[in-house]
Amino acid sequence: MTLLFFTVLIDLIGFGIIIPILPFMAPQLGASYTDVFMITAIYSLCTAVINPFWGKMSDRFGRKPVLLVCLGGACVSYLMLAFCTTLIAVYLVRAFAGLMAGNFGVASAMVADMTDAENRAKGMGMIGAAFGLGMTIGPGLGGVLSGVEANFVIPSFVAAGLSFVAMLCGMFFLKESLDVESRAENARHSKANPLSILGMLRQTGNMLLVLQYLLLNSCVSLMTVMFPIWTGALLGWTPVEVGYTLVVQGFIMALMQGTLIGPLSKFFGELRFLLMGIGLLVVGTLLASQAMTVSTIVISFFVSLTGATFCTPVMNSITTKRTPPQLRGRMLGLTSSMGAMGRVVGPAVGALMMKFSGFEAAWLFAATVAVLYGAWAFSQLRRYGINVKDIAEQT
Repeated sequence: MTLLFFTVLIDLIGFGIIIPILPFMAPQLGASYTDVFMITAIYSLCTAVINPFWGKMSDRFGRKPVLLVCLGGACVSYLMLAFCTTLIAVYLVRAFAGLMAGNFGVASAMVADMTDAENRAKGMGMIGAAFGLGMTIGPGLGGVLSGVEANFVIPSFVAAGLSFVAMLCGMFFLKESLDVESRAENARHSKANPLSILGMLRQTGNMLLVLQYLLLNSCVSLMTVMFPIWTGALLGWTPVEVGYTLVVQGFIMALMQGTLIGPLSKFFGELRFLLMGIGLLVVGTLLASQAMTVSTIVISFFVSLTGATFCTPVMNSITTKRTPPQLRGRMLGLTSSMGAMGRVVGPAVGALMMKFSGFEAAWLFAATVAVLYGAWAFSQLRRYGINVKDIAEQT
């Protein structure tokens, strides 16, 4: 588990390095603000399309080989980005990077393989902590490496180097979590039950559950994209103040996911704890819709993202419990796809809301999405009690 944590962390630092340079790199090649959004969107769309495939391959051939292929693909994409000289090349390279972005879903499947039902939320929290730290350290490092001239070559090479190091760590130190017998059983199951994605969702009863990943990530991505614009308009903040705030929030998220989610989900029960997180998300977004001062703006943002931080690891734990082991990789790939779609839908709808109705309407939209998510979680609490039982342990 520790080796998996550091492998994911190193790779995500490399991924995070690229985030702050794209908005500056694209205009150097003649891009508009619309192009900047579309470059981000094409990455998420390609991720959404391909992730179920990577999950299915990890069920069939093992988690480690697929993880290594994705890490290698990320390394190649960063190297290609360093040599981009046209806007169309940036589009193509980011599309390729999205197609190779199966790491998070496969890593989550590895956690499910390595943990029992009681400790699964804790394990998912560790992967979430790696994600939080990587997305905190990476953008800061990317900003430093790019410098005042917004040089994108050096950050791209460093990101490629980190992905290569992560691939080597995985190759030589990370053990396969899915044994030969399980892979053979998964292959037999897949051959005997050639399910489409829709068929898999119907068989497992996870159609509404998968939809919640879209809702959650739409809400979170809307908040994170809107925050710099919101604070710039209301408080006159520059990227420096925004960066400091995001770094602090990132470390808080990583600390909570790595240390608190496991014990708290055990104490309260996963579904009850999930509702607590959604409750914080709703309260934070409602507070943000009325916030006008520095204190209320910062507090509302911290409360919102803290609530969202509680949700993802618990959702992944619940998903693995409600999915047969033979389909876990594919299912987690699908949930990652829905999350990627949310990262397109949320900012797009938020941009329209901000343009025609202002910040208050955008925050109220986020609150409405969170309420819908909470309604689903409450229905699951009434159905299952405070915890979902692991389908594998039941059988």
